[in-house]
Amino acid sequence: MILAVRMGALFGSVLFAAGVACAAPAGNVDTDASKIELVPHRAVYDLKLERSRNNRSAEAVSGRILYDFSGNSCDGYALQFRQVSEMNNGEGKAQVSDLRTITWEDGTATSYRFKSQNMLDQKQVETVDGQADRKTDGVAVNLTKPGQKKFDAEASIVFPTEHMRRIIAAARKGQTILELPVFDGSETGEKVFSTLTVIGTPIPADQRIPTDAAAGQAALKGMIRWPVTISYFDKDSKNGEQTPIYSVAFELYENGISRALMLDYNDFILRGDMSVLEIKDTKPCH
Repeated sequence: MILAVRMGALFGSVLFAAGVACAAPAGNVDTDASKIELVPHRAVYDLKLERSRNNRSAEAVSGRILYDFSGNSCDGYALQFRQVSEMNNGEGKAQVSDLRTITWEDGTATSYRFKSQNMLDQKQVETVDGQADRKTDGVAVNLTKPGQKKFDAEASIVFPTEHMRRIIAAARKGQTILELPVFDGSETGEKVFSTLTVIGTPIPADQRIPTDAAAGQAALKGMIRWPVTISYFDKDSKNGEQTPIYSVAFELYENGISRALMLDYNDFILRGDMSVLEIKDTKPCH
């Protein structure tokens, strides 16, 4: 999928800082991360081309991301994500991609359901439907689309919401680098990514005050945020030195809300400005 989620509880990238945030033992949720509650919210990000590194790759790009996140650590976390992008290569050719993803992740990171559909010029080019369940010795994945398939993944992988919670836990500790394998059900539902997360210096609430939809939100008042960059790599690559498949940079609040997106697809970079932010009522977790 073009970027899904990874945003999904995530947002979700680049290489500076020092120190290592250690992952929890394989198959266990990090203790600090499991205590983090993410706030349910609906956000809209308006996309536009920030810059192109290859003049032929993208003359103009625009679009929008809808990110609708709900739930809690008791009932699990649900995400509805949609990204619509229109790209013009400068030769009179424009393509519209429409990616729709629905996921649910157990609050203990033991079960993950995912369903996505990717359209290009209103024609379906990809569909994925499946579930992943954490066992004592690994993660069992059961796909029903694009075809029936079962396989096992390594026990150390994390799902998207757990990934986000671990990033916040690491940021609170002052750690600056986190490396984890991530499974989000993207592409054909069989891909595991190696990820490198770089966490920058905290931004106090009274500095670099947002002027987007995050401005004036009572739920964000007095809350610090961190500049975060997550780079995604092909875990199966045999090359010694790798470049990211893509990366996403953003400012991350302690409650999981993200703003000021930068989506780097190598050939070009998209900027995502938050135009809508609706923070939902939080259901108590008992």
